Amino acid sequence: VAVGGASGAPYAKRLLDFLASEGEKAGVSVDLVFTDTGKLVWKQELGEEPRYPFKVWKNRDFTAPFASGSSMYDAMCVVPCSAGGLARIAHGISLDLVGRAADVMLKERKRLVLCLRETPISLIHARAITQVIEAGAFVMPASPSFYSRPKDIGELVDTVVARILDRLGVPNELMRRWDGISPHCSATEPVEEP
Repeated sequence: VAVGGASGAPYAKRLLDFLASEGEKAGVSVDLVFTDTGKLVWKQELGEEPRYPFKVWKNRDFTAPFASGSSMYDAMCVVPCSAGGLARIAHGISLDLVGRAADVMLKERKRLVLCLRETPISLIHARAITQVIEAGAFVMPASPSFYSRPKDIGELVDTVVARILDRLGVPNELMRRWDGISPHCSATEPVEEP
C-alpha cells in the first residue's frame, strides 16, 4: 500500500485499518510506504501519526523487496493517488519507491490500483490515465456511491475502500452491494432496506 500526496487520507486510513484487522484472515501480507507529501497530507487531514503493524518503508529506500519483480508481490495500490503521481507512473518515472514499485507491478503484469483523487481532470490527466490503463493499471477515482445509503462519512468512505479491496482481490463486506431495484418500486419512491 502506498499513500500518495493527494487529499484523501481517510481513504488510506480506512484501507489500512481494514487490512490491519482483517488482512491476515484473508491471507494478505502488507508493506506500507508513504510519499513525503502523503505524510504531510495525512497529518493535516487526520492529525495523527500513522501507526500500523506493517513493514513501513522509506520512500527513497530502493532496497525494499517490491522494488524488484523477482520478489513476486501480487498487487499494489496507491491511495490516494495524485494526478502528478499517476502521470509519473504512466511514464515510468521511478524517482521514488512508490514510482518504482508501480513500475514493477506494470512490467510484471500484476495488479496496480490507483485511487485517483483529482478533480477536474485536465487533458494532460486524461492522457496519463489512458496511458496507465493501457499499461494494465486500474484507475479508480475516489468517487463514493450513495445507493447503499451511507449514514455517515465513514460509510461513504467505505464505498470507495470496498471497491479498492475488490480490485486487489481481498474479500470484504464494507458496504451493501448493489442488488438492483425492485420492479415494484417507482423511480420516485424510496427503496426500502431488505
